[in-house]
Amino acid sequence: MKLPNFARILRASNVRYGDFRARGVPAILIGVSAVVLAAGTVRALKSAAPSLAEVVRETTKLVEAARTDQRRLNA
Repeated sequence: MKLPNFARILRASNVRYGDFRARGVPAILIGVSAVVLAAGTVRALKSAAPSLAEVVRETTKLVEAARTDQRRLNA
């Protein structure tokens, strides 16, 4: 089995985000890190899904209470 041309793969690997640029190995590491981060986020959201609706509901109530207190202080 013939090995892939690693030099070509490294040259083709680049990441650009605004003014930030990375090429070669750093770009590959950033890409792998992004995939791992996304997978971890999905796993965390999946495990938190049953309680997520309650968290959103409580956060909405907290924001509304803070607005009411702010209106009361401004009056």
